[in-house]
Amino acid sequence: MPQRILVLGASGYIGQHLVRTLSQQGHQILAAARHVDRLAKLQLANVSCHKVDLSWPDNLPALLQDIDTVYFLVHSMGESGDFIAQERQVALNVRDALREVPVKQLIFLSSLQAPPHEQSDHLRARQATADILREANVPVTELRAGIIVGAGSAAFEVMRDMVYNLPVLTPPRWVRSRTTPIALENLLHYLVALLDHPANEHRIFEAAGPEVLSYQQQFEHFMAVSGKRRWLIPIPLPTRWISVWFLNVITSVPPTTARALIQGLKHDLLADDTALRALIPQRLIAFDDAVRRTLKEEEKLVNSSDWGYDTQAFARWRPEYGYFAKQAGFTVKTSASLAALWQVVNQIGGKERYFFGNILWQTRALMDLAIGHKLAKGRPEREYLQTGDAVDSWKVIVVEPKKQLSLLFGMKAPGLGRLCFTLEDKGDYRTIDVRAFWHPHGMPGLFYWLLMIPAHLFIFRGMAKRIARLAEQSTD
Repeated sequence: MPQRILVLGASGYIGQHLVRTLSQQGHQILAAARHVDRLAKLQLANVSCHKVDLSWPDNLPALLQDIDTVYFLVHSMGESGDFIAQERQVALNVRDALREVPVKQLIFLSSLQAPPHEQSDHLRARQATADILREANVPVTELRAGIIVGAGSAAFEVMRDMVYNLPVLTPPRWVRSRTTPIALENLLHYLVALLDHPANEHRIFEAAGPEVLSYQQQFEHFMAVSGKRRWLIPIPLPTRWISVWFLNVITSVPPTTARALIQGLKHDLLADDTALRALIPQRLIAFDDAVRRTLKEEEKLVNSSDWGYDTQAFARWRPEYGYFAKQAGFTVKTSASLAALWQVVNQIGGKERYFFGNILWQTRALMDLAIGHKLAKGRPEREYLQTGDAVDSWKVIVVEPKKQLSLLFGMKAPGLGRLCFTLEDKGDYRTIDVRAFWHPHGMPGLFYWLLMIPAHLFIFRGMAKRIARLAEQSTD
């Protein structure tokens, strides 16, 4: 029977997959997250998208009205600062809202737990969140899982990037720790099937794949499936020595997320899924098969609204490119109207060229010319750009009037990138955000990005300010 479901954390890795699956089954879904624009563009049946910041969830009680089930998929691993305190505060806010507007059940996707004296910050945060949610006087089903094998899973992508980017793998000794990796498809089946098995009391299930594998064995299996042969030599390096800088040059996964995950891999995390399999039987996918499916799925990454479903971007994508995009940008508040901002943004490549640092843009073009890669020049004479237009070596791939203009990077570099101009009306003011997204090709792509970061931050700051200033003059 279709339910009315609220998904908290709907824009995340698991959330996006879960919302799609629930939509296909005819449930009425309220998808809530801080950033829901990408999900909204999918226009899924029976799905309404709602911006919710659970640090200040003023609109959460209203969303809980007439809800049958809440999925709690929120975590703060990628946040800076004290993410344990942040996760605790979010859980307290949700608990208080549920006390005010109760629902029939809450399903919380959590992590497998190590013994208390061996827990990392990430595992402690997950445990604290579960304990707080159970204080809401709503039946809570906590589903604990370890490594998830799927496109976009941070743990999987760290492993993938290490194999693709390093000629020799020298992981710390935790590589010998064992876990029970589960395929994304199996985990989603459990999450959805729990709707058909509601609880009247709190319960905890553990989800697992069919194999117990050490991280070293997972690396070896991945290398065999992907055809990437690497030496793997564990070394006695404490995980606390793994710096954010080091992670920046070996993986495209956000370094704070990657580090939090790695800190939790020091001990065996083995699931006992006996109770869950008895309640919800299904065929579990072997690790090798899950890796094959994931690598195939990753080929579709750029066939998305972010890239305007552009055929050229899709053709340029390579399996070795980082799944997660590195990004750098700058946002400016302005009194200018959206119409004025949009008009100015569409002048890119014209009289104002790139609004700021034009000598640096010219220097970058000369670097291409020096290696024999001659770049196109010019732009259409019309006032507003259209999808498919060329602006010098850039290609317009997304045009959302008064919202976003995206350009496909056309210069020579190890990776695939785009430059986005995003406008937003905040009521009393507007914002213009200038931001680059970069999927690096191996370690050269990561080093290229790190070398360009200072210039990017300098240029994008100047571009955003100049666009705002020109738009304000036009508005006045």
